[in-house]
Amino acid sequence: MNVKEYMTYDATGLAALVRNKQVTPEELMQAAFDRLNEVNPELNAVIRTRQEQVLKDIKELHEYQPFAGVPFVLKNISQGIKNEPLTAGALLLKDVKANSDSHFVDRLKQAGFLMIGHTNTPEFGLRNVTEPALHGPTRNPWNTDYSPGGSSGGTAAAVASGIVPAGGASDGGGSIRIPASFTGLFGLKPTRGRTPVGPGAGRQWQGASIDFTLTKTVRDSAALLDLLQVIQPEAAFQTPLYDGSYQEDLVKRTSSMRIAYSVESPVGTKVSEEAKQAVQQTVKWLSEQGHQVEEAKPEIDGIHLMQQYYVMNSGEMSALFTSLARSLGRPVKPEETDIVAWVLAEAGKNVTAAAYTESLDAWDRAAAQMASFHQTYDLYVTPATAYSAPKVGELMHSDQETAALLRVSSLSMQAQQDLIYDMFLKSLTYTPFTQLANLTGQPSMSVPVHLTSAGLPLGVQVTAPKGKEDWLLRLAAEMETSSIWKGTSQLNR
Repeated sequence: MNVKEYMTYDATGLAALVRNKQVTPEELMQAAFDRLNEVNPELNAVIRTRQEQVLKDIKELHEYQPFAGVPFVLKNISQGIKNEPLTAGALLLKDVKANSDSHFVDRLKQAGFLMIGHTNTPEFGLRNVTEPALHGPTRNPWNTDYSPGGSSGGTAAAVASGIVPAGGASDGGGSIRIPASFTGLFGLKPTRGRTPVGPGAGRQWQGASIDFTLTKTVRDSAALLDLLQVIQPEAAFQTPLYDGSYQEDLVKRTSSMRIAYSVESPVGTKVSEEAKQAVQQTVKWLSEQGHQVEEAKPEIDGIHLMQQYYVMNSGEMSALFTSLARSLGRPVKPEETDIVAWVLAEAGKNVTAAAYTESLDAWDRAAAQMASFHQTYDLYVTPATAYSAPKVGELMHSDQETAALLRVSSLSMQAQQDLIYDMFLKSLTYTPFTQLANLTGQPSMSVPVHLTSAGLPLGVQVTAPKGKEDWLLRLAAEMETSSIWKGTSQLNR
């Protein structure tokens, strides 16, 4: 199989070829590495490969595995392979290796996927662009002057460029949906508790973050959700297993649904005309399919909710830095880490238990408000991102800005949190819509429906009630077969 042919298939299609003995896993692996060698020097999507190990892994495959022989990449944070590097994009972790396979990775291995390497991620997954000092910036296959987003930007670039048909990602504030929007992929964030966590952890970011995938096709995401959905007794959050098959149920037509939409930023920032146009195109299409669509939005104070999200970020990073200091036998120095991580960790020292509890209470109130909103509306449509991809370097902090941020330690708790909001505001302006579903635990997807006048993708976000991924997947499957879909087939012609 040559590279050009390989790139026309999704994971489900490649698995069928292997199953029908039309191609071998060795051929697929070779095509994947040929494509990687062709584009990765410029994209910097995959920061570590495992070609020799994959040859050994192929010998362990079995015919009953549903994705036997299909190449796959993993995000270089939380998706560890035993005794292999897992740096989280951090200089402080450049020599760290995973103690075990993550439960997420183990499920994928059992299905027969071949893990060809780990992808780039911003340090500790804290930015919505992928430009860590440790590995350098990842670039967008649509235009390499631009970012593929973050924090799953490396995986997005690898999938969109055709290195692999699907790859591991995670989403703690939009980190699946943001890069999906920026690179023309399908990106689903499942319901909180739907996919594996650990070992050694029962939750990620207090339930805001969840591991899943980025894919070219809806059927691949559906098949992977069938594969990965789980109830773990040790996990902090669980959701009932879907009674059926997400992939098989894609053929079911969606009945008429009540759908709300909004193009207003929940934090009062500007939204591009291109993003508004993408939503209006989607609204028109939805109406043509017989859905009841009207402009409406939940009554949630988006600025306050983001402030409470940052309180959690501060506490989590402070706890992480305390652990790192313990292992190092000394405090972490600011020059050893990204300024964003440093500011959060310093501010987290002053976050009281009461403030942290109030933060999580705000999430729960938002979840209750969304549950009430969904009693009237089945789905909620917004832009996935307020703009198409930023240029590489655009959202990183200048030396002058970094110097100002380094004064964080001298400020009061409230002043520190104000500084954090300002620190993220430029980035948040690009991506203000995604965080809500992380804090409420709802499933949400970015669908590739728009190309800007500059030729860059821009997705539309659709959010459903908890446990209703099937609604999202079935709707996306219908969109995928319509003229509204603007996926990576237009990039890799």
